[in-house]
Amino acid sequence: MLAALWGGSFLFIRVAVHGLGPVVTATARVSVAGLALLLYAALTRQGLDLRARWPQYLVLGAIGAAIPFALIAASETRLPASMAAILNATTPLFGALVGALWLQEPLRAGKAAGIVLALTGVGITVGWGPLALDSRTVVAIGASLLAALCYALAGAYTKARLTGAPPLGMAVGSLGAASLILLPVAPFALPAAATPPSAAALWCVLALALFSTAFAYILYFRLVVDVGPTRALTVTFLTPVFGLLWGALFLHEAVSAGKLLGGAIVLAGTALVTETGPRSLGLGAGGKARRNR
Repeated sequence: MLAALWGGSFLFIRVAVHGLGPVVTATARVSVAGLALLLYAALTRQGLDLRARWPQYLVLGAIGAAIPFALIAASETRLPASMAAILNATTPLFGALVGALWLQEPLRAGKAAGIVLALTGVGITVGWGPLALDSRTVVAIGASLLAALCYALAGAYTKARLTGAPPLGMAVGSLGAASLILLPVAPFALPAAATPPSAAALWCVLALALFSTAFAYILYFRLVVDVGPTRALTVTFLTPVFGLLWGALFLHEAVSAGKLLGGAIVLAGTALVTETGPRSLGLGAGGKARRNR
């Protein structure tokens, strides 16, 4: 369900951004989702630790929500939703590089090979297809990859500075901080078109905020608690699949050979980088016994 929701976010953005513009789309997303999660926290009486950790939440909101959400929305003014979903799957690759440079985590040969393999997949995805590689497309691809880098930085920052913070507090705090960052900018970034946004654009940005952001955050943090961060990370492998599926079903985007091959290579590289497999997940021989222990 989480992968379906996160894969659907690229569909919702693709529709909403053409009526609202990238900054307004991102602003509506974080503001509505933040309010929804704040209401959820109040109803469930969960502590958020906002007063003590607001400086950290402010940084997390900038690099983990405000900037990447706006970048992805900007990229989808040019890129199909399915391609944006595949490019976003490079987040663990950037995570490995950031972890090696910032957190001194070892970058073993397998991880390095995975990075090279996944970057090859990115090249196939964007180079073998009907989309013209003009300057606007190259900038859009760069924006999408930069958003993935921001997510990786946010992950490293969380590990380095937010140990022990309540998961829902991180979600509410980061979305609230992103709202504070984007709201003053939004009036200056309204779309140039004189016509108001369509009903489809408004419904999509609402679905993006409530389902693909607020509800998805609840599901993700529940997974982290229930099965651990390593298994929760395997959602990375399903999100592009749903991105391709929703794009084909609802936006009639072509499922080209380049997307399929490039996406498969990106995910294979991601598997090497994250060292995700039956053994690492405890699903190989004796996995059931390890889980029971």
